[in-house]
Amino acid sequence: MLFEQIATGGCQSYMLGCPDTCAAVIIDPALAQVDRYVGLAQKWGVRVRYLIDTHTHADHFSAARQLREVLHAPVVMHRLSPAPHVDIRLDDGEMLVAGGLRLQAMHTPGHTADSMCLLCGDKVFTGDTLLIGATGRTDLPSGDAQALYDSLFGRLLTLDPATQVYPAHDYKGLGSTTIGREIAENPRLQKRERGAFVAMMRELNLAAPDHMTEALRTNMTGGKTVDQLLGEAAARVPFMSLAELARCVEARPNDFIVLDVREAAAFGAGHVPRAMHLPRGQLELRVNEAFPDPTVRILAVCEFGKISTLAAATLREMGFTRAIALDGGMKAWRDGGYPVEG
Repeated sequence: MLFEQIATGGCQSYMLGCPDTCAAVIIDPALAQVDRYVGLAQKWGVRVRYLIDTHTHADHFSAARQLREVLHAPVVMHRLSPAPHVDIRLDDGEMLVAGGLRLQAMHTPGHTADSMCLLCGDKVFTGDTLLIGATGRTDLPSGDAQALYDSLFGRLLTLDPATQVYPAHDYKGLGSTTIGREIAENPRLQKRERGAFVAMMRELNLAAPDHMTEALRTNMTGGKTVDQLLGEAAARVPFMSLAELARCVEARPNDFIVLDVREAAAFGAGHVPRAMHLPRGQLELRVNEAFPDPTVRILAVCEFGKISTLAAATLREMGFTRAIALDGGMKAWRDGGYPVEG
């Protein structure tokens, strides 16, 4: 078996391949690693047959939908997944076949209602159901401590103790564990009585994951992340350097306008000399009265260069084809010692 474990911070994804048939699968792909998966498939000379998410992630952004467009492979999740972009919905006990690979789904609700583990030979990919020295939390949407107890003690922990465990999270760089080792050493699994286990899970009082709301929104609905929107906008917009803006401010060309899209208080506290003010939230409604000449060159400016990138992309979509954005925003302009007008 071809095998690669890919870390994105503490999140873990996996790519498995069959060298005889050149078929492969990706488990729990992360959005930040899209190019790496594509490159690895090319390096191995395989075709990815399935893109599998073990559950609805609340702490990172799934790349399944994006990889589907690139690799032309179906997205696979448990049948209870709320995501509309899922192509194949598995029931408990059903199996995916990719060349010589056989991956059997085990429905293991608890961390989420749609959590499943994937058994492949002597390996089990446990998502967030079983971690190394821990378990998935049960206090997020659709979590259930009672269900997690049944999934662990009634199913997952009954596997051969030598079965290798590959979770969706590993914050200590340990890589993997075994069922036997977790039974013996995992502190949470020492609470073998249902009531004690459920009470422990309900009293963990863990902090919410970073980007939880955005991750749930995008993973459950197929929507876009803020970084995706910014990336798409940046791909359609040229940028201006601080030095070039300083030159333009000095030269005062007639067809050049600096458009500050921050709110009024930020603009009043300091802006590029002779900049025009139009908040991003009013851009579409006031752009026609503000710029009667669609051929004018408009430099969008915000505090950090992100909102201005979106504004410049919007202006281009509306027909202002010379709209650009300032690289770095007002913070970089101030830090560079360039002139500021109050």
